[in-house]
Amino acid sequence: MNLNEIKKPIDNEMGKFKDKLSGSIRSESKLIDTVISYVLKRKGKQIRPIFVFLTAGLNGKINESSYRAAILIEILHTATLIHDDVVDDSNYRRGYFSVNALWKSKYSVLIGDYLLSRGLELSVENDDFKFLGILSSSVKKMSEGEIIQLKKSKSLDLDEKTYFKIIKGKTASLFSSCCMMGAISAGSSKEDIEKMKKFGLLVGQAFQLRDDLFGYLSFDTGKPSLNDFKQAKITLPLIHSLSKVGKTERKKIINDLKNFKSIDKIIDFVKVNKGIEYSEKIMNDLITQSREILHSYPNSEYKRSLESLLDYIIRRNV
Repeated sequence: MNLNEIKKPIDNEMGKFKDKLSGSIRSESKLIDTVISYVLKRKGKQIRPIFVFLTAGLNGKINESSYRAAILIEILHTATLIHDDVVDDSNYRRGYFSVNALWKSKYSVLIGDYLLSRGLELSVENDDFKFLGILSSSVKKMSEGEIIQLKKSKSLDLDEKTYFKIIKGKTASLFSSCCMMGAISAGSSKEDIEKMKKFGLLVGQAFQLRDDLFGYLSFDTGKPSLNDFKQAKITLPLIHSLSKVGKTERKKIINDLKNFKSIDKIIDFVKVNKGIEYSEKIMNDLITQSREILHSYPNSEYKRSLESLLDYIIRRNV
C-alpha cells in the first residue's frame, strides 16, 4: 500500500485535522502567521497525526479529543524541527529553504517557542492534562537525546547502547506519545494505553533506523544523501562496522567522517562490514515486535492500515 491507501480509513479526519491545526496556531502577529503559513504549506507526510487517528480508531472511536491530540503532536513536532534546523545550522528542510535560512536563528527559536507555548495553552484550555503530562515527558526525552547526540558528534565515540538511548529519546518518544494519546482519546484501558506506549516506542526506533540507513542506501540510487555525513553523525550501520575493526582503521574512518572526506570509502567500509544488513535486521525485529502487539487487537480497518503503515515505514525512500 502507498500512504494514500493507508490513510483511507481516516481521510475525512485528516482533512478536518489540517483545518483545525491551521486555526489552532493562528496569531495576531503577521510575522508569526507568515512563517507558520510557510511551514504548513511545506509539511511532510504527517505520519505522527496518522498514528494518532489510527490508534484512536484501533482502541475505540475517533472524537474531538483525538483531533486535539493530533494537533498537539503536530505542533510539538513542528516546533522541534524548527529548533533542530537552528542547532544543525541547516538551510534546507524537505528540499525547501528552512525557517532558519529565511528568517535566521533568532526568529526561528522564537517561532518554535511560540508553537510550544501555544500547544501548552491548548492543553490547558481543554483540560487535557493527561496529554500535557505525556508531551512534557516526551519533550524532556527529545531534548536529552539531542543533547547527547550533539555532544557525541564532537567526540565521535558513540557505541550501540548510547545510540539506542539517543533514538529512543529524540524520535521514538514522540511516536510513543502519538500512540498513547490516540488510545487515551478513545477512552482506552490502562492496559491498552501501555500496549500503545510500547508499540510507539518500537515503531519510532524502526523509523529512525530507516532514516539512518538513507545515507548509505541512497548512494546505490545515484542520489546520495549527505546530511548525516556533513554533520558527522555516527549511526548504527557505522557503529556496528567500527566494532569489527582495529583501532588504526577505526581512527582513520572517524577522521574521514569528522573532516567530511572519502565518504564513498566510508560507505564501502560499512557495506564490507555488513553494517547495513545488521541495522536492517534490528529494524525488522522491531517491526516484528510491533506486529505482535497489533495481533492482540480484533480485526478492523484501522488495524489493517496500521499493519500496512509498518511496512511503509521500513520501505520508504524519503
